[in-house]
Amino acid sequence: MADATENKNGTVKVRLVKGLRGTQGRHRLSVKALGLRKINDVRELKDSPQVRGLINTVHYLVRVEE
Repeated sequence: MADATENKNGTVKVRLVKGLRGTQGRHRLSVKALGLRKINDVRELKDSPQVRGLINTVHYLVRVEE
């Protein structure tokens, strides 16, 4: 399970590592809400409970980086 590690400035880097084909529509919307579109897209997001919840929902599609 992806663990949202906190960066020094209170942000989390999230990378999409798997494609969205064959996933549930709800999970596709969660990935879209994280701002990820294509495989290997990286976004630096503010570390908040909402973002952690989205990451937890799609933990098998994303990787949390420092």
